[in-house]
Amino acid sequence: MASCKPRPVDIPKRTVQIPAPMTVDANTFETEARVLRRPHCQPSHIEKNRHLEPMQRKDTWLVGAVGIVFYFFLPISAQSQGYTPYLKGAEHTGALQMEVLQESPDTLRYALVAHAASLNYDPKKKRLVNTVERARKLHLNVVKIFSPEHGFTGSFSAGEHVEDEEVDGVKIPMVSLYGSHKKPTAEDLADVDVVLFDLQDVGVRFYTYISTLTYVMEACAEFKKPLIVLDRPNPFANVVDGPVLDTAYTSFVGLHPVPVLYGMTMGEYAQMVHGEGWIRGADSLQLRVIPCVDYHREPVSFPDEAPPSPNLPNAHAIALYPSLCFFEAAPVSVGRGTEAPFEWLGAPWIDATGFAFVPMPNAGASSPKFQSDTCHGWDLRTMPIHPEQGLQLNYLDDIYHAYAAQGRDTARPFFTSFMDKLAGGTSLEDALEAGQSVQEIQASWQPDLEAFKQIRSRYLLYSMKPIPLPALMPPSAAPAKKTKKPTKKGAQ
Repeated sequence: MASCKPRPVDIPKRTVQIPAPMTVDANTFETEARVLRRPHCQPSHIEKNRHLEPMQRKDTWLVGAVGIVFYFFLPISAQSQGYTPYLKGAEHTGALQMEVLQESPDTLRYALVAHAASLNYDPKKKRLVNTVERARKLHLNVVKIFSPEHGFTGSFSAGEHVEDEEVDGVKIPMVSLYGSHKKPTAEDLADVDVVLFDLQDVGVRFYTYISTLTYVMEACAEFKKPLIVLDRPNPFANVVDGPVLDTAYTSFVGLHPVPVLYGMTMGEYAQMVHGEGWIRGADSLQLRVIPCVDYHREPVSFPDEAPPSPNLPNAHAIALYPSLCFFEAAPVSVGRGTEAPFEWLGAPWIDATGFAFVPMPNAGASSPKFQSDTCHGWDLRTMPIHPEQGLQLNYLDDIYHAYAAQGRDTARPFFTSFMDKLAGGTSLEDALEAGQSVQEIQASWQPDLEAFKQIRSRYLLYSMKPIPLPALMPPSAAPAKKTKKPTKKGAQ
């Protein structure tokens, strides 16, 4: 594997260029609204510069008033123009059409692949219900539940071994599809006639739910069990970006030759894996996709009630996730073990920036990187970003070269071997080592991306539709959060 080597002599220290705030538009509306609506966080382990200067009492009243306006009136205005500022995606799910399964014999035994974020909006009860509950209300005979990484409750850390679970109120046997048991066995499916699949994905290759989908498809093909995918939107369902995986680097965080952002829903992805023959026994698989309801690839996010995984608690973190996840293979924390995973970025070796945090064990990270150490870095929570922006390589590029400029790679390479799996090969690391610019790196992906788009186009279920935009407050009307300007020392 390539290592991070210092450039020739006289390498200046580089600074991480955090993009300047963009003009608020339809793409950033979801993020901006979420920041204002977000409930107060629990006390953190911030060491200094609490990222917000003290407010005067009159300012507090102003912020409260503006927050009320955003919370109550803007959503109404947006929805009146046909735009959903943020999910609700549960209003679109394929599970809302499970009534069609009632036409099947009531003797059929179903297994359901689901988790806590398999939510659907019940207009009668005006609340979100899990697909398990919905299936049982429809009198479908659900005899088993399979859960992915993080478990059915979504409370386990990334990579943590998940035992078979029993959840209060759900008297159905549960089987974990993680660890050494990623694929359903003949025994698992012996008492099952049909498998229903309903996982809330985020549309990123190294997010493991599409790998779970692949293994379930392969098991269903092998053991002659029909598979029905209950489709649902994801935030990157129209974004194709990043390096395409080299099949020599397949793993649970990347099984197929697709880019980091593949721009497909779970149902579309399943059809591609099936149609391209990317699983053993593809010809024998009985696959059916129940599509989303009235969905046109418009921007969506998730209900706050149940995030897709414990370290992606909100839409903003999800939008940053594909760009920051490469740091999982580097000596940099992405905020696991804090109140803001994938929204805080830093490391002990980075010079003071005016913001710091200390990772500590929590429900989403039992042993976080740099546990109990002070990490200097950046609070990205107020930085406008939207999934449609795709991958943002500026963080990786600048911090990588700042590490090399400090001469740290002479003792330890910046990337571990895990980087090859996350990036789907060595091309990204090689390009960074060679000193290519972000623009050059992104340009190098284009031939492979165009080839993938040709494959992708054969399996898309949903078209684009113009989205009426809501009337928004001018950026100057919203109270700005004051932060100390980072110094220009170290890797900023």
